[in-house]
Amino acid sequence: MSGAQATHNLLPRHRLNFARSASQAFGLGLPVRAGTRGSPLALAQTRAVMELLRRTRPEPILSMEIIRTTGDTIQDRRLADIGGKGLFSKEIHQELLDGRIDIAVHSLKDLETELPQNIVLACALPREDARDALIFATDVPVPNGGDPYETLLPGALVGTSSVRRQAQLLSARPDLRVEPIRGNIDTRLAKLGKHSFAATFLAIAGIRRLHKHCVTAMILDPDVMVPAAGQGIVGVTVRKKDTRLRELLGQVSDRRAELAATAERAVLQALDGSCRTPIGASARFIHDGNLHLTAVVARTDGSFMLKRELTGGPVDALRLGTELGASLRRDCPRDIFV
Repeated sequence: MSGAQATHNLLPRHRLNFARSASQAFGLGLPVRAGTRGSPLALAQTRAVMELLRRTRPEPILSMEIIRTTGDTIQDRRLADIGGKGLFSKEIHQELLDGRIDIAVHSLKDLETELPQNIVLACALPREDARDALIFATDVPVPNGGDPYETLLPGALVGTSSVRRQAQLLSARPDLRVEPIRGNIDTRLAKLGKHSFAATFLAIAGIRRLHKHCVTAMILDPDVMVPAAGQGIVGVTVRKKDTRLRELLGQVSDRRAELAATAERAVLQALDGSCRTPIGASARFIHDGNLHLTAVVARTDGSFMLKRELTGGPVDALRLGTELGASLRRDCPRDIFV
């Protein structure tokens, strides 16, 4: 498999329409309120969850509550510099615990591995493409294949606020420069070619869910850029005590996505790195039905990177992630996790 491939169409494979309705919700007698961030991607993901839930019962009442998080409010600094974990979920968790919403919709890669007490992850939607894409400014040629970074000139500036992406990029091309770039997909794309950004990274899942066309994109193989744990998966959290909602969410949850998420999040749990630790974890099902897990740990400047793989049965997803994470932690320099 080549390290990367060019693409002129990163549109989603499926579209889910959001239709309003009015009736009793799931036999609960009350509307079900879904909490979400207000970004275009978060709203699209929440509508997808709402549509799936509507299919479980005739015309349930579902409403959407937009919640502004710390990660949305602070746009001028790296996430790692303002706390990292929970920046896109803390306020949503509180709304859930306070009873102002009934379910919360998250990009699973933004959801911390240890949830607040009395909140559980109840549902994972079918996974979109988990890979990253490198998006080039219009004056930078898209590589024909092979090395995805070959057309970036020495010293070129690449925008990313992800320490995971930065570390893997600099490990391959230490001559490049990296500066933070924040905001939604449109905001980041608008900065290409301006402020001297030659390229930036986007998750393919987000591009597809928002029906974006990125003609200057290079899809990065997970061997080149290990994705974030949970990337491409939409997760739904609820209060632990709401057993009826948990049952209903379980009906629409995707088992393969659950298993992949379990393995990847177990890597994070075992590593227990800070928000400044570049970590990637990617699980995929292979031809024999087993789960193949890849994980990477690195220094932010790319001067050290350790990548390992492990394969096993899907029922062993938790064990695979725990063992692989422990192996990486054991053999990494101590300063990686400070």
